[in-house]
Amino acid sequence: MLRIKNLDAGYGKLRVLKNISLHVDPGEIVTIIGANGAGKTTLLHTIVGLVNSAAGEIQFQQKCCSGLTSQQVVASGCALVPEGRQVFASMSVEENLLLGGYVLQRNAGRAAVLRELEYQYDLFPVLRERREQLAGTLSGGEQQMLAMGRALMSKPKLVMMDEPSTGLAPLIVRDIFSIIKKLREEGNTVLLIEQNAKAALGIADRGYVMEVGKIILQGPAEGLLINRDVQRAYLGREKID
Repeated sequence: MLRIKNLDAGYGKLRVLKNISLHVDPGEIVTIIGANGAGKTTLLHTIVGLVNSAAGEIQFQQKCCSGLTSQQVVASGCALVPEGRQVFASMSVEENLLLGGYVLQRNAGRAAVLRELEYQYDLFPVLRERREQLAGTLSGGEQQMLAMGRALMSKPKLVMMDEPSTGLAPLIVRDIFSIIKKLREEGNTVLLIEQNAKAALGIADRGYVMEVGKIILQGPAEGLLINRDVQRAYLGREKID
C-alpha cells in the first residue's frame, strides 16, 4: 500500500531524513519507534505532503505521490492524525468531525458523510455524548479520540498516527491502543509513530526503529520486543536469559 524508497527530506539545507526505505502492506499496523529528534514526525509530514522530499520516491497504492499537496494526498486515501491533536478548539465536536468528511462529501455526497459520522460515534461513544460541546473543552483523551475520528471521516485506506499516547493517563492510553487494534480488525491499515515503544510493538505487526533520520532496525514486532538493543534503548530494561 505504501512504499518508500531511498527518501531524503528536511527543512531548507537541513537534511533530516537520510535514505529512508520502508513499506506498509494492506491490513497491517506498522509502528516506527525512536527517540525525540529521530525524524519520525518529519517522515509523516513528508508522506502527507507538508514537507518536500529532496530525493527518493514515495508510492501510495502503486502511484507516485512525491510532490503532491497535502490535499491531494488526503484525497488519494491517506490521512494523518497529527501530534498534539490539533482540534479546532472553538468549534463543536460534530463540526470538527464534519470537517474531516469534506473529501467523502465531495466524492459520495452528504448522506455518505452522515453515515460515516454515525460510525465514528459508534467507535467513539464519548464523542456522541459530547457532540455539541466545544472541542477545546474536552479532556486530552477525548481530544485524541476526536482527532482520530476526524481523520477517519475521510474513510482513508491508510491512517497515520503521530504520538497518539502523548500526555495521556495510562488508562486512556490503553483505550486508544484498543481502538487502533479494532481499526485493523475492521480492515484498516495503520502507520503508527509512537514513543511508547512497548505499547506500540504490543499491537503492531511489524516495526522500524529510527535514529537520527535513518532506519537502523526493522522486523516483526515480536522480534523487536525481545531485541536487546531495543530493550536497552526504548523499553527501559534488558532481557535476562
